Parts: sequence; structure tokens; C-alpha cells
Amino acid sequence: MSVERVEVRPGAYADSVALMSISADVRQAEGVHAALIAMATELNLGLLPGMGFRPPAGAGPNHLLIAIRANGQAALSSALAAVDAALIARPPAEPGAAAATALPRTVGAAVRASGPGLALISVPGQYAFAEAMDALDAGCDVMIFSDNMPVEQEILLKDVAAQRDLLVMGPDCGTAVVGGVGLGFAHTLAAGSIGLVAASGTGAQQVLCLLDYAGTGISAALGVGGRDLSAAVGARSARTALAALDDDPGTDLIVVVSKPPDPDVAARLRDYARALSTPVQFAFVGTGLADLTAATEAALRSIGLPVPAWPRWPGPTAVPRMGEPRMGQPRMGQPRMGQPRMGQPRMGQPPGGVLRGLFAGGTLCFEAMVIAAQLLGPIQSNVPLQPELRLTPLAPLVQSTLTGHAMIDFGDDELTAGRAHPMIDQSLRIERLAAEAADPAVAVILLDVVLGHGAHPDPAAELGPAIAAGRGRGGAAFVVSLIGARSDPQGLDRQASALHAAGAHVFGSNAAAARFAAGLVARS
Repeated sequence: MSVERVEVRPGAYADSVALMSISADVRQAEGVHAALIAMATELNLGLLPGMGFRPPAGAGPNHLLIAIRANGQAALSSALAAVDAALIARPPAEPGAAAATALPRTVGAAVRASGPGLALISVPGQYAFAEAMDALDAGCDVMIFSDNMPVEQEILLKDVAAQRDLLVMGPDCGTAVVGGVGLGFAHTLAAGSIGLVAASGTGAQQVLCLLDYAGTGISAALGVGGRDLSAAVGARSARTALAALDDDPGTDLIVVVSKPPDPDVAARLRDYARALSTPVQFAFVGTGLADLTAATEAALRSIGLPVPAWPRWPGPTAVPRMGEPRMGQPRMGQPRMGQPRMGQPRMGQPPGGVLRGLFAGGTLCFEAMVIAAQLLGPIQSNVPLQPELRLTPLAPLVQSTLTGHAMIDFGDDELTAGRAHPMIDQSLRIERLAAEAADPAVAVILLDVVLGHGAHPDPAAELGPAIAAGRGRGGAAFVVSLIGARSDPQGLDRQASALHAAGAHVFGSNAAAARFAAGLVARS
């Protein structure tokens, strides 16, 4: 007989990555049918009905949520005991260590012990401002990995930093490379002469990985936060970052990467860049603008380097050009015996087919929408190209049935509050992937997979089986943009091979993947 337990514990905060690991372990325990251990944010509470649980009354983001269903009381009790044990587990302290040295309890105390440098802030968003201001007061540059910080606090931090000749990277700065050290979601990269200023984490990662594939490295990558080029923030950190790279004798070219900036802010930033001694190129993602792959190609040409053929697995000789058959296969639109023509409905499917994008990276999602919309028309999203195309936020967005072309950015602030980033925790995307694969109206599912330090240690091990199962469940094709450097710990070729073996078309360029996916749908 199935039994369940749903409880909330006030004031019992735990790191979302740790809770993700605990949830995964409990779900695999013998006799457990379903489990969610997470902070009781709106999103996580909204997931409970889809798992068959009733949300508890009075729960909020400062409560720890525990929901478990098992096939008997013994299994349930064992699972609850495992959760308690995992929550209280701490690495053993060395004998006498506490007496010998007291660990600093604030950023300021840590700086006083070691001297000023770069402080990386990664705490829940409501606490990030105090820690960042403490770091500025101690004379540190600051990288704020945390998201969900009010824009007023961001502006104040950046104004204080400017007064003290310091740099604030962030908030929501997911990627940076400073002094040859990767911070946040980082890749294994060589040193080179190109510097990046990035108001986009995954956009920067795409450019960095393409440069790596082209055989060149970077001098630095300074993330400034996704709102820095907004009208409110006014490129406060972007100007400081440009000045810092302009002063660096090892930087011969600066590339500025951003989702669509405020037009007036962008114009002023271009004027500022023209006054620098180092050439600056702008890679803004948006309708009518060059995509990030084309921008990278322009950067390579400007410093006299050749543009390679961007990676595609299993390679251009083994995968047919769009619309061309493999050896022994019918042409696109010519069905095999007994199979429906592509575009003809399966039983119960409306004519034609739609594109669904399930993204971990916001800029990659935005770039894919810009490219796909040129072929397919309007695309709905939680981060839409036009306001009227906005999808319902939070839990309904994750669980509801969609209609028409749609792309979801699972890394958006609303979907990461109280949860690990989808580059780490792929569970929400995998659940959505299964739902989309079962929808007979879906012709193509487009995904991004981002490698590097800080990301999931083996994303293909989870996504590969999900893709294979999805292909067996319905008729959708799978297309993957794989963003990774050649020396990343997950193994670029190993991940690509596993994803391709599961049945996906795999591209190293997000723009190429989006064009291929949209082309498949347009011809369906």
C-alpha cells in the first residue's frame, strides 16, 4: 500500500545543490516512488500537484519542503531517516583545528586575513547585497554569482565600486575568467589576446568555446550581469570592464557580448569604446543582428586567424545536409514503406509540426528564438521576443501542455529560485522533454547542453537515455547545441558521441543548431 509524507520545516535553509543531491538519492532508494526535497519556493510548491502531492498550507521560501511517497511505512520511514541524516551530515573537523584558527564569518574578516582581491559572492539573492557591500568596503572587486537581486541594489553597488575604482561583476554573473582562473560556470581555456566583456553568461560561454575550437585563447572574460546594459543600470560595469581590458597589454581585441541592450545605452557604450586604444567589437544578440557564431568568426578574422568548420557530430560527411538523404534512405518527404510522410499527422496529430526549445542558457534560448522565428514565425517563451508571446510563468509553465512553437529558458530567475541552475540539475528539463516527446504535434525538440567546471559532471548520462526514450515514444527529432571546450572535464567528444548515439543531431554552434532545427520544422 502506498503511503506518503509532506512536511515543511521553518528556517531550515539548505543549499539547492545539496538538496538536489539528496532528492536524487532518496528517489533511487528501494520502495520510493516519488520524492522532492527542496526549499518551498512558489515553483517547487507548484511542482507537487504534478507529482501527486497536495501542497502544504502556510509554506514559503524560508521553509524546507520534504515530500516522499513510498510503497509502505517502512520504506517511507527509511527515506525520511536518510533525509535527516543527509541534512545534518558535516565533514569531520581536524582535531584541534577550531582551537588553532577561527574561521572568518564575514567577507570583511576573510579579506583582513588574506588581503584584498576578488570576492565571489554566491548566497541566496536576498543576502547578496550585504556580502557584496562588505567586500567593496574591504577593497575587493566583486563577482556576484547570485541572482534575484533587486536592480536598485545592483545600481548602488556599482556606483560605490566606481567611486573606489573597483569592478562589480553581476549580479547573476555566471561566468568569468580573471588572471587565467575560471570562475562560476567555467571552461578549460588557453591564454590568448581576445578579451570579453559579457552581459550574458551562456553567450560568453558560446564565444569562448568557439574561440577554443578555433585554436585561440583569451586574456580575460569579465561578466557584468545580464541587466548591466539595461536603461536602469546604464552599462556601469561594462565601461569599467572595457577600461580594465584596454589597460591590459595582453589584450589585442575586446568583444562585448550581450542580449539585446537598451538602444541608448548601447549607443553610449559604442561612443565610449571608440575612445579606447584597443579595438572593440560588439556581439549583441537580436533580430537583424549577427549571431554569436558569426560574431566570433568576425573576431577571428580581425586578428588574422582562420575560421574553422565548426564542430558537428558525427561530422558533415556522416550527417546529410538538410533535406538530403543518408545512403539508402528516402529523400526528405518520401516516406519509407508503411511510415507516414513527414508532416502528415500521426494518429490524432494535427497536420504539420511545431518546434519546442528547452534551454538552460538564457542567451542561447534568445538567439535560437531570433533565428527560428525568421523561418517559423512567432515563438512563445517565458523570455519572449515580444511581450504578447509570454508564456505562463513558474510551475504551470513547466507542467502545462503548450500549443504552437515555444521555447523555455529553465535558467531564468523565476525558475531557479530555491533550485539549482539547470546546468547542474537537469530534472525539470528532462520531465518537460518527456512531455514534449509524447506530444504528437511536436516535430523537433531543441536543447542546449553546456559543459565546463561547475556544470553537471556528465549531462549526457541523463539526457542521452531521455532522448532515446523520447524518440521511442514519438516522432520528434532531437537537436542539441553542445557548448564546451576541448579540455573540459566532461569530455567534449565523449558527450557529443553519447548524445548522438541516443539519436540527437549535435552541433558546437548554437546558431547552427537553431537553423537546422527550424529547417526541419519548416519542411515538415
